[in-house]
Amino acid sequence: MRLRVSFLFSALVLGISSSSTRGGLGASSLVLEATFTSVANGWVKVERWRDMNPNFIQEDFPPDGRGDQDGQRATFFGTSRPHSSQFLLYYAPGWDTNPRPVPVLLVHGANYNADLAWANPAEAGPYACGAATCPSTGLMQFLSARGYKVFAINFPHRQGDNYFWAQLIRDAIQVVKARTGAAHVDIVAWSKGAFAARMYVSGVRTWGDAYANDVRKLVLIGSPNAGTDWTFRHGWSHNFLIWPECGGRVNGPSPHTGMVCWGLWRFHPELSVYRTPTGDFFPGARQMLARWDGVYPLPLWEQDSWSTYYGGWGVYTFGYGIQFAIDQGSLVSAVLNASIPASVQVYLLSGNAADIPGIHNEHTGPSDGIVFVASSANTRGINTVSGNVILNGLNHLKLIWADAAMNQIESWLQ
Repeated sequence: MRLRVSFLFSALVLGISSSSTRGGLGASSLVLEATFTSVANGWVKVERWRDMNPNFIQEDFPPDGRGDQDGQRATFFGTSRPHSSQFLLYYAPGWDTNPRPVPVLLVHGANYNADLAWANPAEAGPYACGAATCPSTGLMQFLSARGYKVFAINFPHRQGDNYFWAQLIRDAIQVVKARTGAAHVDIVAWSKGAFAARMYVSGVRTWGDAYANDVRKLVLIGSPNAGTDWTFRHGWSHNFLIWPECGGRVNGPSPHTGMVCWGLWRFHPELSVYRTPTGDFFPGARQMLARWDGVYPLPLWEQDSWSTYYGGWGVYTFGYGIQFAIDQGSLVSAVLNASIPASVQVYLLSGNAADIPGIHNEHTGPSDGIVFVASSANTRGINTVSGNVILNGLNHLKLIWADAAMNQIESWLQ
């Protein structure tokens, strides 16, 4: 496929004043690095942008490549391991002509991308969308056909720091406003992306730009609003999809640094949720951790469930436990204690089907397979709850493409 690329490395396209509180920074800026107009999955254009704020760093990627960008995303980024200051902005058909006045920014979750989440849920094959059969179009085409100006962000790191993701969401909004002339955007965000979008709107930051009063509606889909402990609740079960010696290849995170596979201890701190001397490979997952053991009892019949949750040596595993990981930088309390402005209409969409194929679903309390409903439907810190819907029969992955979900989302955006 031929790519028409316009490189504008030296062009300072958008100058943005920064309210950074660290390092005495006076200004940050966005630079348009490249434009691509031959794009798969129905998009009409993709731009690569860079935020020049020096607080962005190169985040750690698992050394075996499981967290790398792939497909056209790697081509558009120019590398399989982009710098965390970069992001891709996808443009849907009608972004400049559709009649709906408020543009919509779609924000994907961990291990997903703008294509798989919003434009082609079938891209990764059967079951990757949470069902045996996956559709080849998604919410992007659904909203675009109904007159919305649709955009989507693609993050550089699949499990990246949510402070970085929140700042990049802010950056994408600035570009969308400049492109369309709109004063506000509507955000439709899913899973980890919803957590980061909420951080931006509620002003949870250390060095990033302040909330710019530029969001009209915030739709949070399967959001771990009150955190999640799914990684730690089920003993060694997740590791069989992660540990390479056990046949795993999933891009973590694991609650363990060591595990027995085929009778031998194997150690992979780089696949764990913790920050270790080996690096910090899953910071975004750690930032969404919260303890739910006081609400839903642990399944103590599952192998090494106690030691996995509370730390130490199990029969087949070793890890430091959920509290150790929380103490390394969970942001759940900060997010719940920071209010979303009353001017932002917030909508919460949850599923209640714990039936995602191929994984150990969350079964110890009502959930969408990954996030407890009590977390995704939690309204603490939200001043204007304009909708809070639980859709029967939808798991965490179906929430972004099932007809019932798309119809619900579109009804809220009107």
